[in-house]
Amino acid sequence: MAYVPGAALLAALVVGCSAGTGTDGSAADSRPGGPTASPAAPAGKYRTLPDPCRSVTHSTLKDLLPGVAELPEDQQEKAYAGTASVTYDTDRRVGCTWKAEAPDSSRTLSLDFERVVSYDTAVSDDDRADEVYGKKEAAAHLPPSASDTPSDSGSPSGSAPSDATTDEETDGKGGDGSTGATEDLQPRILDDLGDAAFLDDLLIQAGSAAQHRTVSVVFRTSNVIVTVQYTDQPALSTEIPDSEELQEKAQALARKLVDKFSE
Repeated sequence: MAYVPGAALLAALVVGCSAGTGTDGSAADSRPGGPTASPAAPAGKYRTLPDPCRSVTHSTLKDLLPGVAELPEDQQEKAYAGTASVTYDTDRRVGCTWKAEAPDSSRTLSLDFERVVSYDTAVSDDDRADEVYGKKEAAAHLPPSASDTPSDSGSPSGSAPSDATTDEETDGKGGDGSTGATEDLQPRILDDLGDAAFLDDLLIQAGSAAQHRTVSVVFRTSNVIVTVQYTDQPALSTEIPDSEELQEKAQALARKLVDKFSE
């Protein structure tokens, strides 16, 4: 008779301890301020990069590089194929360059695709790419727009900062190089091109060589930054490359590339 109550007591103690442990554990887990795992920042939209040498159609290249049409057919194919940039990680950065010589001028087109990856779990790939893009825009030293320039300023509207060009960059940015930049051809922020974009336009004359103009269009789409550079160097040193033509063609190509990334 003494054994039965003892067994019952032992069973009650075991049940009580088990119930107490579960209660204590649940309480500890539900305490506010306990350690929680922070979700990682979202990865960028793009995990790979397209082949830049295959990103421009022959018809577009024919328009941008008029000298190629004068070459024999086998040389045309080689010229249209472009030359791939040497990179160490084609998932992170790729590029391609095309060049054409014509009797009156030399044209060069180059593309650079950079996929930005954030290794900080608190910063998304898109946000890191926006930082990289912002540094590129700042380095371009874009002149202020007319609306941003004070009316009593001593310098002409849209004039480039003094450190934006070197001693060899004699004619500055935008315009035709002789009468000065017009407002709509100045280096500037571009609207409706990717997530953010800007255009730079630089006319350079080094020594006695012919002047050459390079128009650059840089845009960001998600975590990829694309740079389009289009250069014209006339055969005669007295000729000034046309800013408007180069800008229009560089922007048209950039818009096609935005569409390609969106496919």
